[in-house]
Amino acid sequence: MNPTGLRLRAVLLLCFVSSTACNMFAFTEEPSDRVGKGDGYCSRILRAQSNRREENDDFRLRVEGDPESYQPGNTYRVTVTASRSAYFRGFTLIALKEGAEGDSDEDYAGNFQIIDEEETQFMTNCPPAVTESTPRRRTSIQVFWTAPPSGSGCIYLKASIVQKRIIYFQDEGPLTKRMCEKESLYGNITEKPLLDCCACGTAKYRVTFFGNWSEKIHPKDYPRRANHWSAIIGSSHSKNYVLWEYGGFASDGVKQVAELGSPVKMEEEIRQKGDDVLTVIKMKAQWPAWQPLNVRAAPSAEFSVDRTRHLMSFLTMLGPSPDWNVGLSAEDLCTKECGWAQKVVQDLIPWDAGTDSGVSYESPNKVTEPQDKIRPLTSLDHPQSPFYDPEGGAITPVARVMVERIARKGEQCNIVPDNVDDIVADIAQEEKEEDDTPETCIYSNWSPWSACSSATCDKGKRMRQRMLKAQLDLSVPCPHTQDFEPCMGPGCSDEDASTCMMSEWITWSPCSASCGLGLRSRERYVKQFPEDGSICTMPTEETEDCVVNEECTPSSCLVTEWAEWDLCSATCGLGMKRRERMVKMPPEDGSICGAEVLEVEKCMMPECAIDCIMSEWTEWSECNKSCGKGHTIRTRMVMMEPQFGGNPCPESIQRKKCKVRKCSRGQSNGDDKKRRKEQRDKRRSKLDGAEITSEHPGCKMRPWSSWTECTKLCGGGIQERLMTVKQRFKTSQLSSCKDRKEIRACNVHPC
Repeated sequence: MNPTGLRLRAVLLLCFVSSTACNMFAFTEEPSDRVGKGDGYCSRILRAQSNRREENDDFRLRVEGDPESYQPGNTYRVTVTASRSAYFRGFTLIALKEGAEGDSDEDYAGNFQIIDEEETQFMTNCPPAVTESTPRRRTSIQVFWTAPPSGSGCIYLKASIVQKRIIYFQDEGPLTKRMCEKESLYGNITEKPLLDCCACGTAKYRVTFFGNWSEKIHPKDYPRRANHWSAIIGSSHSKNYVLWEYGGFASDGVKQVAELGSPVKMEEEIRQKGDDVLTVIKMKAQWPAWQPLNVRAAPSAEFSVDRTRHLMSFLTMLGPSPDWNVGLSAEDLCTKECGWAQKVVQDLIPWDAGTDSGVSYESPNKVTEPQDKIRPLTSLDHPQSPFYDPEGGAITPVARVMVERIARKGEQCNIVPDNVDDIVADIAQEEKEEDDTPETCIYSNWSPWSACSSATCDKGKRMRQRMLKAQLDLSVPCPHTQDFEPCMGPGCSDEDASTCMMSEWITWSPCSASCGLGLRSRERYVKQFPEDGSICTMPTEETEDCVVNEECTPSSCLVTEWAEWDLCSATCGLGMKRRERMVKMPPEDGSICGAEVLEVEKCMMPECAIDCIMSEWTEWSECNKSCGKGHTIRTRMVMMEPQFGGNPCPESIQRKKCKVRKCSRGQSNGDDKKRRKEQRDKRRSKLDGAEITSEHPGCKMRPWSSWTECTKLCGGGIQERLMTVKQRFKTSQLSSCKDRKEIRACNVHPC
């Protein structure tokens, strides 16, 4: 090749890597038939990349969430970043099917979407690729990438970087990401476990179901009144049993769950499988479908797995719907390293059971004849579907399930050591204690116990707390909001080393009967064997009777879970509240359903306000003057003080002016004064009930003392005051010149 051709190839290579590289050279473009896409421009540059490779760990291509596989049609955020000390001026990003050369459009996987046009753009001469819009120093870029449709297989996301005049390519390492299609969620059949389980012992798991099917997330035609999740039913089982699978046909049990939300038939089918099933998984229905977690906890259940029965499946109906469900099918909890999976989290999309041909939530029943295979719903099923998207985008998940390992039992044989030591973990839930909390104190649920303050065998303590939401009666004290109990670090015990150390009891299993008398059991584990080598004799399993719907007859009917309580009928004081449930399946014999569908109970709101209550007014008293201007009074008593914010008490004494007659001038002699004084004393004695004696002119008296304290706080008491003789004149008589005392009533209101 001549030198001109070599220079042309070099510049074309730089132009593919980055538009920035093109700006480094003065370049006259060749005719389009030589450099256009039709002449394999992208493929020639890809081949040039593979021949020149300079590795550098300062740059990284990352898909948000770091998934190992992609969901067909899902959109992912793709970023190219530099380390803290590095930067780059230009870049190229491309998605290519595994094994493809880039010679045709079919070789490229998915589609990129520009997020920021000032940062990124599609490459002019190679449209499937993305490059920078303007040359400048940068430390990161990001674009969206929509995964290709189902059946595309594995793909490569590749990036190339320009830093100054150095070009970095990488077919392996931080600038390349390989992702393969995830078959289990959108494939035509359920992914089958390929290997037998090689794990040892048993493991116990807790499965928690988080429904996020709500009007906010799925607004189209959302059924506001009757939205719910049916009771969850499933099991841990062997590979010889299939509850449901994509590409398979729904059993009668699956059909009843899918169309009626009834788990009864499904549970019968599970229990008939004998040794192929280890644990039946059951959780209550949820009405309505979504509530915040601080209002209603997510439902959960516990189950066990072993080497033979290491798969877990469940399903629940999306209601109302024709025959739509979500669930897991044959989720394998046994790892290829011969251990037990620590945690599995799956987002769930709805699937069609193939038994009803309805297209919307509340479509009328329309039996599918012949029955179709189970398949996942898609956004292109029908324009009337609530999940319809004319662009064929992925359906937003309606639920998430989390499966967490909470304990292992027996000898383990992991090839790779497990980093969680839960073989002797105390996995018991809180025992239900007798609750003496007053009904007028409304609390949240107790939080989980905190970690022990001691990490050794020294004694410590742990704490749990709750929140006081309302105190309906302020006169009734509410108990504490924090609770403490003694504890020690893991593996420690108050017991002597020669005794067995047992875990707490695990919660009771579901009742074995769906109707009538059955059995339930619970387990615990030996956490530490005696040091003297003796055998633990303490029981590790307990069984007791349980009853589900005592009156089980052909006339029994299936009802939904109770709805939430209505608001209290009273705004204060005592009222009533009610809740309802619906009949899901009438009695088999055609009789009327005898189950209660309405419950009513009392409810207590904050006390109603009570206003102050007063007695009637007394008659007006006599005028306090025998002549001239005076005043008269009347009184009333407080019969009941105000309570709970009632209106305060009004005045209890009223006064008004009075005038008996004009006083005559010159009436100043001693006899008149004495007569007026005697009249005043007589009136005071009548008004206050006091025992007084007329003052003799020959005495000089001290002023009245202050009133004494009332002898009673309520119900009527007495106060008194004194006037003592200060001086007796020689002309006065001893009997008429003496101390005086007055008494009066006080605190006359009722107790």
